[in-house]
Amino acid sequence: MKHYRISHTTSYTYDGLVSLCHNEARLTPRPFAWQACVSSAVTTTPLPSNKRDRRDFFGNRVHYFAIQEPHEQLTITVTSEVSIAAPPKEADANASQPWEKVVSFVRQQLVSPESDARTFTLPSPLIPTEEPFAEYAGPSFAAGRPMLEAVEHLMNRIDVDFTFVSGATTIATPLAEVLMHRRGVCQDFAQLMIACLRSLGLAARYVSGYLETLPPPGQERLVGADASHAWVEVYDPDAGWQAFDPTNNLRPGDKHIILSLGRDFSDVTPLKGIMMGSGRHDLEVTVDVMPVKNNV
Repeated sequence: MKHYRISHTTSYTYDGLVSLCHNEARLTPRPFAWQACVSSAVTTTPLPSNKRDRRDFFGNRVHYFAIQEPHEQLTITVTSEVSIAAPPKEADANASQPWEKVVSFVRQQLVSPESDARTFTLPSPLIPTEEPFAEYAGPSFAAGRPMLEAVEHLMNRIDVDFTFVSGATTIATPLAEVLMHRRGVCQDFAQLMIACLRSLGLAARYVSGYLETLPPPGQERLVGADASHAWVEVYDPDAGWQAFDPTNNLRPGDKHIILSLGRDFSDVTPLKGIMMGSGRHDLEVTVDVMPVKNNV
């Protein structure tokens, strides 16, 4: 069992007064059989005039708050404590069903109702299902190949073919450009991998979360450990949702902390909102995910 303390601070500095803003934060870790959110608190400066919590369509916790006093700076800090047990054992990739059979299962909705797998085969606002993505995936998905083995091979290829370059893309960068230029960040690589899988008819969903900031001595620091991270889950009819991290070319374990699940980044944006007033601002985000010393 591992225990983490997470601090996620977002600061907006405006070039003039903002009279009103409405915001939604998806920054509370989700509960799973292996992941427990022991505590989570949201603090804002200035203080909100109105706030409430809800669950969205995908089951993510959403914290809404409104600031109704003039302000030139807004700071939101979410502090959470999370316990992570050993995640479910990875399914044997070589023993999974042929990927074509999995596609047929999902299309006929011969899957567990709670998985909602069919939802995650469709194109979404930021992830198209188009032939170029199916073509890129093609070398990994030979006829009859076990589905999870093929997905792992695709993840390996993305790691080799693409370069992590901070600032190379924005949220508005189309996936076609990411595929063309072969560079981006974790968000891009997760959405690219999902586009490839969905374009073949498989069910894949976007996962937002965190990585341990500082690994134990002698272990390599993972890419994306100083910010929100993103990875992929693909649906296996036998083993359920299986996770893959294309940015780090590995299967997520107890260093990956899940925040939210959705079709793409637009469903799980950590913080978004609208404001009245200044049209320009500077944004600063800091994330720390530190092990609590009494890990057992």
